[in-house]
Amino acid sequence: MSDPVTPEPPAVDPRGPGRGLGTLTALDRSRFATEHWGRAPLLSRADDLPAPTHGFGAAAVDELLSRRGLRTPFLRMARDGATLDPRELTLGGGVGAAVGDQVSEDKVLRLFAEGATIVLQGLHRTWAPVAATARDLAADLGHPVQVNAYVTPPQNRGFDDHYDVHDVFVVQVEGEKHWRVRPPVLDLPLRNQPWTDRRADVAAAARARPVVDTVLRPGDCLYLPRGWLHSATALGGTSTHLTFGVHVWTVRHVAEDLLAAVGRVLDTDPAVREALPLGTDALDPATAGGLRDRVRAAVDAALDAVGDDDLAAALARRARAAQRPEPLDVLAQHAAASAEVGPRWRLREHLAARWEGDVLVTRVGRLAVTPEERGAVKRLLAGTDPEQLPSDLRRRLALAGLLVPVG
Repeated sequence: MSDPVTPEPPAVDPRGPGRGLGTLTALDRSRFATEHWGRAPLLSRADDLPAPTHGFGAAAVDELLSRRGLRTPFLRMARDGATLDPRELTLGGGVGAAVGDQVSEDKVLRLFAEGATIVLQGLHRTWAPVAATARDLAADLGHPVQVNAYVTPPQNRGFDDHYDVHDVFVVQVEGEKHWRVRPPVLDLPLRNQPWTDRRADVAAAARARPVVDTVLRPGDCLYLPRGWLHSATALGGTSTHLTFGVHVWTVRHVAEDLLAAVGRVLDTDPAVREALPLGTDALDPATAGGLRDRVRAAVDAALDAVGDDDLAAALARRARAAQRPEPLDVLAQHAAASAEVGPRWRLREHLAARWEGDVLVTRVGRLAVTPEERGAVKRLLAGTDPEQLPSDLRRRLALAGLLVPVG
């Protein structure tokens, strides 16, 4: 069996041990960025990593399956390389819960005993410790993160060789799993370029000798850039692993935003809104050809009208929509903000704050700030203790979800 690299000592996270990227890689940040990010797999062994923070295991799986009222698509199951119909693992919720697709733990048990893999999706929304780890990782990487868990019966492979259209950090939680990784058939695939569009190429490449052929044990982590082929087989008992999926921003995303902005500029040009001549033959290729230079000139002018700020605002909107901020307790937050003697406050994490004039835009919404307040709020975002804010402003920021109680 081969390991891709010899790890260096773990890097120190400036926010404290055991957060973000430092929990998943045994390389320092700069070496990971230059040698592996988007380029090559990286295996980090448990002995070279800090204690995991995800708080996930068999008890969490049972809790989610039997007591949380999960619905599809938060759960799916796979067998013999194919995903099962959701109706095979769901039932109605019973009296007072007229929902027909709630997970049935009895059906899941029977399917699991028959060799089906359990896939718990969206754990960054349903299991708090996993969600916290995902938010910290997303903040470190600058790209949004989602998390699934894969629970595989003994000696079973949940999915055939395939590639993902996002980067992944695979964290082995319980049991052991034998991983085989092979080079891409398509470098850096986009979300609209799934492996199912290249089944023949993937099947042929899966016969090649793997570049990574290793067993992951509890605490180990394997990083795979998007596009790398992989399959995994549980060894011995039940195997559980978490997959932190990194949905990377690409130049293609920026291009989409630029083209959308160009379209909005073109909408303001009367010459572009003008109808084509009466009697235009839309079936004649010469019609489009005759308009090409005119369209290109209009697009070039619109491109010049789109500034860096427009693209920055578009990318910021993507970032805000792709992740959620640190959770807060609604009733406790309201009571604390309304109390005459309230708690100590701190800035809520992962807000993705950005100014648009005198409006502060974050993942929790838009907040108009007076010119007199702006300086104080800017200092707060830069790290000033909220206790230095005027009490009325502090209460308003708490009710807006920008502050949360300490502890």
